[in-house]
Amino acid sequence: MNMFVRTAAAGMVAAMLAGPVQAQTTYNIASLADFTGPYADVMKDLNGARHAAVAWWNAEVGKSLGIQLRMKDYDHRYDAAQVASLWPGIKAELNPIIALGVGAPDATALQGRLPADGIPLIMSTAGYGFGWKSDPWVFNPRSTYAHEAAGFLEWYRKANNISGPLKVAVFSSEASPAYVDIAKGLKKYADENKATIDLVETVFTEVQPTDLTTQVNRVLGKGAQVLDVQTNTAAVVAVKRALQALNKKVPIVMSSHNGITASAQAIGGIANLEGDYEVYGMAMPTDEMTKSRQFYEKLKAQYGMKGGWTVPTLMGLNQTLVALRAVEASAKKSGAANVTGRTVRETLLSTTITSPETFEILSDVKYTNDAPFPTTGAAVNIGVVKGGKYVTAAQAVPVPQIGKW
Repeated sequence: MNMFVRTAAAGMVAAMLAGPVQAQTTYNIASLADFTGPYADVMKDLNGARHAAVAWWNAEVGKSLGIQLRMKDYDHRYDAAQVASLWPGIKAELNPIIALGVGAPDATALQGRLPADGIPLIMSTAGYGFGWKSDPWVFNPRSTYAHEAAGFLEWYRKANNISGPLKVAVFSSEASPAYVDIAKGLKKYADENKATIDLVETVFTEVQPTDLTTQVNRVLGKGAQVLDVQTNTAAVVAVKRALQALNKKVPIVMSSHNGITASAQAIGGIANLEGDYEVYGMAMPTDEMTKSRQFYEKLKAQYGMKGGWTVPTLMGLNQTLVALRAVEASAKKSGAANVTGRTVRETLLSTTITSPETFEILSDVKYTNDAPFPTTGAAVNIGVVKGGKYVTAAQAVPVPQIGKW
């Protein structure tokens, strides 16, 4: 009996010395997804990245804060009506403190409801000029596509020692408001920077163009030195085929959704894109062992990462890390038991999420109440095909300011 008493007493002393057990508060994240619609082919990587990042945060950050995050997926088939239909049930079931979106249907269906519901929505894409509104509840981790392209154009002009204005042609399509918005943003940028940028023409084509030889020949005749194609892979292929038919070498610049790896698959191999570029405000899935790649490998080895080292995976990571760091900062400020959607949003608007906090997947992310995306301090990375290999051409290239359009 004495032995039992001594053992029990020793155990009590050890427990007292170790301190109280940290109570865990559970919060929910709504993961809006497209498993059966137009983006189902990329959703495995994007959504897998979300879940792996949450598992990492729970184990290495949330545990010490006394917070556990639970995430549930909802398939909306990339349809705004379906998003609107699902949302009341999502809110009632989860009462989430934050939601992760896929694209325009989420923002379209929810941005009018989110302020009353008190739930911020984090996207994974670049922003749009038509979403440039104050008092945001929908947040893009990246600047607009036009801002990102402008960062590339300024870098390319300096890198190639072009003394006069860089002559640029934009290929777009009126089939999508997003495509038209990119063209509008670049026109605004060119109008504000006539000494350095000359927008020789905006070519509006079909959404799936086949032959653009006439249009490409026309803009080359106007002296175009860069062809901006931020619509889709079909447009990249059509512009590249036109250049090949004309026996001309003028660089194409793409974005994340139609970038080098995706367009290379569409055109029959990366060698066909020699000398072409991509630009966007997040890490690029090249073979280089960056800090972003190291974090990805850790998630793969320890936290069930199922996605490949791809652009969709990086998109899933960028939005989730912004959400996680906002929850983290909110908990540190308000207390683990006092985190709400509103405190998370207040944190997003008042706290800079630094590049190291996202393992350099993003540059510093700083929001203001004036826009749903960073308008100052943002940066882009630039990829290129060089010697038949997909490599980084430049990192942390500043994004210029553009007036609202």
